[in-house]
Amino acid sequence: MFKKGIISIFYLSFFITLTLFFIFLGYVFYKGFANFSLNIIFDEASPIRAIIGKERVFDGIFNAIVGSVLVSSLATLLALPFGFLSGVYIASFAPRRIKSLLSFSYELLASIPSIVIGLFGLSITIYLHKNFFGNLYTSLLISALSLAVLILPYIVKMSEQAISNIPNQIKNSALNLGATRYENLFLIKLPYISKDLFGGVVLAIGRAVEDTAVIMLTGAVAMAGIPNSLLSKYEAIPFFIYYISSEYQDMFELNKGYVAAMVLLFVSIALFLFAFLIQKLSLRGKFE
Repeated sequence: MFKKGIISIFYLSFFITLTLFFIFLGYVFYKGFANFSLNIIFDEASPIRAIIGKERVFDGIFNAIVGSVLVSSLATLLALPFGFLSGVYIASFAPRRIKSLLSFSYELLASIPSIVIGLFGLSITIYLHKNFFGNLYTSLLISALSLAVLILPYIVKMSEQAISNIPNQIKNSALNLGATRYENLFLIKLPYISKDLFGGVVLAIGRAVEDTAVIMLTGAVAMAGIPNSLLSKYEAIPFFIYYISSEYQDMFELNKGYVAAMVLLFVSIALFLFAFLIQKLSLRGKFE
């Protein structure tokens, strides 16, 4: 009887959590779809001309979408080499004590609140502006560098775990045939985890897309337009949602926030499902 009661509590907790999740998603997507229009995305500009860069969007979400894509992609490109190489070193070459120290350090970095990373990026920018680069201000580049720090530990742990989870018979197959550790890494391990790596990159992009605190302190502003250089200010979807929902003047502006929230959720869910599909295909290929 006691066992059935515990199981019932588990099922009830799962049902409540799932219900709240779908209520939340349903409400955001309902409000977003109910108010969606090309005018909210592109304002008075022609969609085609705006996409190809021939016409500027002054009061739509399009600039924020482009800004989010740029800053998250740049952050991932900056973090990927360092994160991947660090993960490979920890899993394949680091002595046990150094491995434990590095793993703990990256786990600690992952636990730092994003607002602290944003404040660090802002502080570094102020220091460089005062002492070395008088023309340096918060910008797309500073936001990308700060976001790279934010997602770095996720890429490190993903790379480390992917290599550590390779079955021993595959991991050591080339070594048993006389290959060096480096030949074994490049010929066996890295090709084996390529799909896992790609899935991790997609999830890292999703983590960078949705963050607000970092970009709010390091370069995202309202009505900036599409950036024309790495040192320009820019717009981003999370910041757009923040300022439009906190300073809206009428229901039309608030509805733009719902549409932006729907777009952000759609991008995040699509990236997660894409990464999940890649990992499933990877596992299927490994066990077939």
